Amino acid sequence: MSSDALAAPVSADATLAQLFDAMRVQGDMPGFTKAINGILAAMRGEEEKEFDMTATVLSDPVLTQKVLRLANSPMYCAFGQRISTVSRAVLVLGADAIGHLALGLKMIEQLSAADPSFAHMEMEKSVLAGIVARQVAGGAEPADAEEAVVCSMLHTLGRMLVTYYLPERWSALQEAGGSGAEESAALAVLGLSMEDVGRAAAERWGLPHRLIQSLRQVEPAPRGDTFSHDDWLAALSTMSAQCAESLWHDDDASAVTVRALASSYSAMLGVEPEAILAAIERAREVAAVRLSIAPLARPAEKRARTLASTRLRAEGNKVLLLGVTDMRDAVRSASPGQMMSMALETAYQGLSFSRAIAFMRNRREKQYVARLGFGAGVKQLLPQLHFDDAYAADVFHAALGSDRVIFIAHALEPDFAAKLPAWWRQSLAGARSFVILPITANGQPAGFIYGDWDAHVAPVQLTQSEFALLNDMRALVVKAAERRQLIESQDRHS
Repeated sequence: MSSDALAAPVSADATLAQLFDAMRVQGDMPGFTKAINGILAAMRGEEEKEFDMTATVLSDPVLTQKVLRLANSPMYCAFGQRISTVSRAVLVLGADAIGHLALGLKMIEQLSAADPSFAHMEMEKSVLAGIVARQVAGGAEPADAEEAVVCSMLHTLGRMLVTYYLPERWSALQEAGGSGAEESAALAVLGLSMEDVGRAAAERWGLPHRLIQSLRQVEPAPRGDTFSHDDWLAALSTMSAQCAESLWHDDDASAVTVRALASSYSAMLGVEPEAILAAIERAREVAAVRLSIAPLARPAEKRARTLASTRLRAEGNKVLLLGVTDMRDAVRSASPGQMMSMALETAYQGLSFSRAIAFMRNRREKQYVARLGFGAGVKQLLPQLHFDDAYAADVFHAALGSDRVIFIAHALEPDFAAKLPAWWRQSLAGARSFVILPITANGQPAGFIYGDWDAHVAPVQLTQSEFALLNDMRALVVKAAERRQLIESQDRHS
């Protein structure tokens, strides 16, 4: 855009018309408006809410796949149950939660198609804002966490739309206002603020009134008599978006800004500054794993770690295969304890665990007790690692009850915290991901193998071949245990 064009008056209506024309040319975010209207109708309906939401999700194959993937993710489905129908996903997650998540998924799905450019940067910042909001809201208003995530992700909707659909206008904004200060030039370049751009698009799509109300900048102040939940959402969204802008760079200046934001918004959000800072630090750790181009994510280091991890995994699979072969050769003569030791060592080396620990069930003491472990500091931890064998609603008893290998990819997610027992949080909380291999003999849990990866290891996703080898290992340990039980039974009756 030329300097003459910048000097000429710019009409807000003309800018919005250009934006909406560009959206129509590029497909008006294909299927988005229709899906949004259906989702909102299902969320508002008083009757047959779950059925309406199921039908709405099923009308969009992409959304169906995403909802099922979410319902089966470690965050929501940690106990090994596979959810194969949207109806079941709605029951597990709730119609309202799916509705709010679907809104965010549909929005981000379209914007994430952008190349690694300004649009991609703004999209990742919006995701980072959502991560911050989830952590803060999870400690303050857990019931509203999903809504807070969507509101915070879409708080900078205007910026995302301009960068994605009107890149030449974005370049003009940067030229006029400077990088990071584009908003200051918005009236001159666009004829309206980017907040107004976002609100206009949200109203055009018929998004919920509460979400539209959150698309505004809220200056920190004490709560007044008229302070409402809409105001709380807008305040949290404002703070989360500003935190995301600072956290993106992950430098000394950002730490100062974040601390100031936590202090200034504390009274309005009803959360102590230190609690906000702790939540933001958790968000920073999650974002460092999830984001791809943010300086916070150390993309070059992440690529290097991923390449190194890929090479290690290839070598590790050979170790797993050789270990299973050794266990097959030894199963007829080795004791259950020896087989457990072989399985533990094989898993530790083959999967490059940070720590690997074997737990055995002590029926007399009615406890599971750690007997053997590998990894830094594990020997000192062993005396602390024990828990009652009476059923409790946590991921370990669930794994033992289901007799299935369970892999937890994101143990640090706040939504997963309730599924982790106190003994784990006190002793093993440094783990980002972990695996549980239950050992069941004659239908009764006999113990399990636990292995984890800490935050220094590149994010892990187990392959089907690795799952198969882990199942082979535990089957061989079970075979040795059942053979021992049979021998002991025969001795007692002879």
